[in-house]
Amino acid sequence: MNTLAVTIYGVGALTFMVTMYALEARGRTFILGFAFGCLLSSIYGFLAGAWPFGVIEVIWSGIALRRYLREGAGSALE
Repeated sequence: MNTLAVTIYGVGALTFMVTMYALEARGRTFILGFAFGCLLSSIYGFLAGAWPFGVIEVIWSGIALRRYLREGAGSALE
């Protein structure tokens, strides 16, 4: 994959991730969106050759997914 395509993909992935993060307070769906955005950003990190970034984004995705599931469990108990 050429450098321009990776860069364009990265800008899109990171923009999506940050947007979902900014909207998390509006509902748990945005938390799930943030988790997905982290996965997209992780792919970007690996494609760009920045594997530490890719690994950290996978971890953030797991944290966000856990928060998403916890939010759902909390609302079911109310």
